[in-house]
Amino acid sequence: MLYEREYLNEISFPLGGIGTGSIGLAGNGRLIDWEIFNRPNKGGTNGYTNIVVRVKEKGGKTFAKVLNGDILKDLTGTYKQQMYSGFGYGPDKESMCGLSHFKNCSFLGEFPVAKLTFTDDDFPGAVVLTAFNPLIPGDCDSSSIPAAFFEISYENKTGAEVEFSVSFSLQNPFDVSKNEAGQDGDISFIKLSNAGADKNDISYGDLCLATDAKNAAVQEYWYRGGWCDGISVYWRELLETDRLRERHYEGTGVHDICALMASESLSPQRKGNFRFVLSWNMPNNYNYWDEDPEVKGKTWKNYYATVFENSVSSAVHSLNEWERLYSETDEYRSALFSSTLDSAVIDAAASTLSVIKSPTVLRLENGAFYGWEGVHEKAGSCEGTCQHVWNYAYALCFLFPSLERSIRDLEFTYSTSEDGEMQFRLRIPLGAKPHTHIPCVDGQMGAVIKTYREWKISGDDEWLKRYFDKVMKVIDYAWSDKNICQWDKNHDGVLEGRQHHTLDMELFGPSSWLQGFYLAALKAGAEMAEHLGFHDKAAEYRELFENGKQYTKEHLFNGKYFVQEVNLGNKQILEQFGVADTYWNSEAGEMKYQIAGGSEIDQLCGQWHANLCGLGEIFDKAQVKTALKNMYELNFVKSMRSISNMWRNFAVNDDSGAIICAYPKDVYKPVIPVPYCEETMHGFEYQLAGLMISEGMIDEGLEIVRGVRGRYNGANRNPWNEIECGSNYARSMASFALIPIFSGFYFDMPNKTIGFDPILNQPCFKTIWSLDCGWGVYEKTETKTKITIKGGHLAANKIRLPYMKDIKTVTVDGEKTAFSFENGVLCVAAENVQKEIIIEQEK
Repeated sequence: MLYEREYLNEISFPLGGIGTGSIGLAGNGRLIDWEIFNRPNKGGTNGYTNIVVRVKEKGGKTFAKVLNGDILKDLTGTYKQQMYSGFGYGPDKESMCGLSHFKNCSFLGEFPVAKLTFTDDDFPGAVVLTAFNPLIPGDCDSSSIPAAFFEISYENKTGAEVEFSVSFSLQNPFDVSKNEAGQDGDISFIKLSNAGADKNDISYGDLCLATDAKNAAVQEYWYRGGWCDGISVYWRELLETDRLRERHYEGTGVHDICALMASESLSPQRKGNFRFVLSWNMPNNYNYWDEDPEVKGKTWKNYYATVFENSVSSAVHSLNEWERLYSETDEYRSALFSSTLDSAVIDAAASTLSVIKSPTVLRLENGAFYGWEGVHEKAGSCEGTCQHVWNYAYALCFLFPSLERSIRDLEFTYSTSEDGEMQFRLRIPLGAKPHTHIPCVDGQMGAVIKTYREWKISGDDEWLKRYFDKVMKVIDYAWSDKNICQWDKNHDGVLEGRQHHTLDMELFGPSSWLQGFYLAALKAGAEMAEHLGFHDKAAEYRELFENGKQYTKEHLFNGKYFVQEVNLGNKQILEQFGVADTYWNSEAGEMKYQIAGGSEIDQLCGQWHANLCGLGEIFDKAQVKTALKNMYELNFVKSMRSISNMWRNFAVNDDSGAIICAYPKDVYKPVIPVPYCEETMHGFEYQLAGLMISEGMIDEGLEIVRGVRGRYNGANRNPWNEIECGSNYARSMASFALIPIFSGFYFDMPNKTIGFDPILNQPCFKTIWSLDCGWGVYEKTETKTKITIKGGHLAANKIRLPYMKDIKTVTVDGEKTAFSFENGVLCVAAENVQKEIIIEQEK
């Protein structure tokens, strides 16, 4: 997506590794949102950190500009609630907007790569800034480097020789600062450390600014002084000297600033470019949010600190490995953005993936993945890789399957009791006593579905065997006499009892929404049990599934959509669970927080999971199609002006969106209905859109996707920060599921089988695929199917291609290969494809 003018205003493009924190690249090129200090820091900046470009004509004029575009908002200043700065004082002087900068700026954002182009009438030519952090499917460590990568390029079109220079300044963020220059081979660097902290303290850390430019000038310190002394001297040096002055101070300072400058003479038509890495090392993470003295203030090492000794080592590694890291990252970017998917789908899947490069995500000392739901301005939002929120996130499981499996490892190891009850929020440091929340039914059953998914993506039977005893206990907990919530007390495949869920309250009585999770878990459990030889368990789960599916068909479908079966006036239901004080509306004489006859957006969420994971039908297919058509009419709102929303406002004015629960005029709406009733929460919207698309309602599903992304166009909100309970919200990664939905991607790695069946009848179709063994590109034309491996390999010898008829030839890694083809399934002799499979059929 290309952003210009006012569409740059809200941009903050996160640059950082998985679990390392990040720095935001603003739409005008400034570095903002410094969230590298083990907690969020929305709006946080780092003083005079900046990049300046300079062109000097031989014996002529010098042109120098801050590599920023105009600041177009908050020109009176931002609110800081302090004196002598903030509102009423204009933009911060540290933004350098008062110095010469570029009039024209465009921002091409194709996550994880941003490319900004700067031009001005009084500057000879264009300057291009490329910024990224590696994102390489399957390569978790290369995608977890604590650094921001920058390349600044310039082509001399003046007709005469010029000297092109880039000067990158970095402020030491610590109160007791020390800057030290160094050299590692061809790499020049400056290490900025916290000289006032012990290495085990939570405030301990360092930053590094490094370049591999051959002609680099190193300035450990800007001039120390008061007022604007430092920037005044620095700017004068840039305009009047060839190289930055070497300046060194003994002892420590306060927020000292350093600079690295790279220069190169360019003859006409020659292009010059310089690479810089800004890396960080804040090794000692800590629990700052939990008031329990057992965990409050407890520390652990960030995973990246076990890989890199300090920020110098990560910077040197980044520059030495730049070619590989960038080429493999750009290969992923190019593969995704060159697909034939609708542009809104590509935009949604790519942009929301930024969550895993944001402060929402941590990697624990052993490398395991941990996530908040999102982040507040200065703290994480809702701890513990919350099961029911991360249920929706379908990016990590495909792109980084080992990290997704680590979530299952942690929840089965640390959050599952001997009775099978799961705590839906993991406490850290690992080993801390679990929470004592009541279990969450969609979270717990979702854990079973995701275990099945991870097994199918990896084909790892040993991993499944390791946890399957607990998986069975987790399922069986539904009817266990230890289950105080009595989900399926009478063991008939129907959820009743007290059912906690992702809308933060409880339902009392069957609903297709939570019933769908239960049915999908039972069906997944049956298949896993059968595979591992637990035949009686498999039979039990299948019987419960069939009973529950039939009940749902007969009792929970009102002819138009699926509902909750509940007697709102029965206070006794609440009293048996001791929650009448919370859930009884005595004035109205009815329960609170129930769906009842409403059309709830997640009523078919179980079917969405089932379609994605290959579980087949969970609900009656005809009823599903009818419900989806009515959900489009009822839940999708073309203008929010027609809705009265008492909750959070994620869509306003003429924004369109799908609301959580709709009540037709002829249906009774409880006085206090299900929470968030009129909100538009993006992960739910993507789920509904994806299910519609997978069931043939392609135009309607795309309309919902476009509606969400229209709310993030850069002028209204940040395209790389979809919000819900805070910023960088994990549930939005439901959008990534649109890719396998459109390609009809099938994966069954235990049986070495994959498949594709695009839902669009296009003469040409192209998109990415990714599994534990490798990733690549799938392409289909009228006569040929090609599966290319971009990373890893493809450990499959069976390919389901139901759209193909008579196959003429199969070529594997350049060699024609024997094959058989029956009932739409191609079998080939090769099991570990390294490069590509080409399948041609008769015309």
